[in-house]
Amino acid sequence: MPPGLVVSAPASGLGKTTVTLGLLRALRDEGLSIQPFKNGPDYIDPAFHRVAAGHASFNLDGWAMGEDLLEAIAAKAAGCDLVVAEGSMGLYDGTVAPGAGGRGTSAEIAGRFGWPVVLVLDVGGQAQSAAATALGFARHPDAPKLAGVILNRVAGARHEMMIRSEMARLGIAVLGALPRRSDLEMPERHLGLVQAEEHADLEAAIERLAAFIRDHCDLGAIRDAARVRRDPPRGGALPTPPAQRIAMAKDTAFSFIYPHLLDGWQAAGAEILPFSPLADEAPDESADLVWLPGGYPELHAARIAAATNFREGLVKHAEDKPIHGECGGYMVLGEALIDADGTRHEMAGLLGLVTSYERRRLHLGYRQARLQAPVPGHEPGALLRGHEFHYSTILEQPDEALAEVLDAGGNPVAETGSRRGQVTGSFFHLITEETR
Repeated sequence: MPPGLVVSAPASGLGKTTVTLGLLRALRDEGLSIQPFKNGPDYIDPAFHRVAAGHASFNLDGWAMGEDLLEAIAAKAAGCDLVVAEGSMGLYDGTVAPGAGGRGTSAEIAGRFGWPVVLVLDVGGQAQSAAATALGFARHPDAPKLAGVILNRVAGARHEMMIRSEMARLGIAVLGALPRRSDLEMPERHLGLVQAEEHADLEAAIERLAAFIRDHCDLGAIRDAARVRRDPPRGGALPTPPAQRIAMAKDTAFSFIYPHLLDGWQAAGAEILPFSPLADEAPDESADLVWLPGGYPELHAARIAAATNFREGLVKHAEDKPIHGECGGYMVLGEALIDADGTRHEMAGLLGLVTSYERRRLHLGYRQARLQAPVPGHEPGALLRGHEFHYSTILEQPDEALAEVLDAGGNPVAETGSRRGQVTGSFFHLITEETR
């Protein structure tokens, strides 16, 4: 295992992604092979990581993943020079009740693999008090090693000097000081950043971030701060494929699937057959399974409704072979999707589900699903762990429930998923099956 670092912060929205992307590209430009990771259930940031680092990025999720899976994913860093992992939310933010391997915090991931933390602090509106925040994070009883801090939104030289002086007094290394730059912000929408493939000029944007980090951070000190635990990886296996030939919807409306699943399926010999519903492509007729990932079907509902070849291909496949949809893919398998303007768009009609974005309501959190019917690759009674994040509202759900679904605290969740024949769907995105 190469040495590594975790880029974290006290909260969301303070500059973790800006620093991570710039750091990945700046270190890559120095000739280093960088393995990126992302803590927690995020399927947008890893796509940006891939572009910045030139390597596929994988999620490490201590709530959903047990030790074996965490070890198997971390082993993807073998042969690289350095690991850079982006945290989620604040360093210690996670679930109240533990899951398969912990509460899902970035601090747990840093501690498990021995990667020190680079703490990004938004110092807008404060000076010496920023050092007190850093000290509190460093002395938390569950604290991993703190490599140092990167100051974000620094107002000027005097502001920087005041903060650096107090950090030095408290023994906290300052690894960089980033001035205010609103022009470097990445475009966002309701589920986070606009997807990497939709960015008008992503390569140029990442180059600007890399130059920003080079100009205002000590790359040598950051690189030298990287560490790793001394014991070697303990093995583990990636998830096995649900079928041999998998037709996978893939375009800007269908892109949310965790990279470790695809990697595990392909490593075990499964063949992924991509197709684009937005281009009105039908799934490959030779496929054993059609898988519709989540994404943004609500932004493309009219095109999906008009995609005759795609919809007819789904209906034909469902006559004798399974189809599974997650979140956006689940909604497309239903009768209709009502967009934010109140327009009804007919979907595939393989499930009775009708969903609406006209009245937005946030559904967010980890999910534990005890299957009441089979899902491709998983038998009834299996406990699946996943994550749900969407703003749609169910208007009709007449089909048989797919699972008994609980949140991370063990509370029942109304969105149970649906099953009709060999067609299944759920609002939660699969991360893994609980094996213990």
